[in-house]
Amino acid sequence: MNISYKNDISVDEVNAIRKSMGWRQDNPEQLQAALDGSAFIVAAYDNDTAIGMARLIWDGGGGASISNILCPEYSKQGIESALIASVLSFLRGKLKPGYGIQVDIRAWQGQEALFESLGFQISTPERRGIPMHICLVDQIELTDKMFRQMGYVRE
Repeated sequence: MNISYKNDISVDEVNAIRKSMGWRQDNPEQLQAALDGSAFIVAAYDNDTAIGMARLIWDGGGGASISNILCPEYSKQGIESALIASVLSFLRGKLKPGYGIQVDIRAWQGQEALFESLGFQISTPERRGIPMHICLVDQIELTDKMFRQMGYVRE
């Protein structure tokens, strides 16, 4: 294993990681817009193969979000921690006196301890309200069944 980190990743590489996780592949044009609109990207490579990525969604204000993915076979090897730490280091470098940035991240499948080790706190409804979401498409909720009908296949 020869892990390196770069500040760039292609749409095809992101979709390959998503596929390894059992997730559907994103629309390439929309995914490219997401990558282009990111404030910061860091990707992990094993030799020349992309295996993980973290991207920062931030407009320079007081709220930011980190979106991260990692091929499952590379979990618990410090790679995800390094990706998130890199994003946090970038943000810390942007802090000015009196500034504060609340950074949100979504914990999946037992990632809470990892994220807590990096300084994140579990949000409670009393502190942050209840997280909610909506997926906007021609329909109100984009389900896997609808995705298959649109031609995006999860193999």
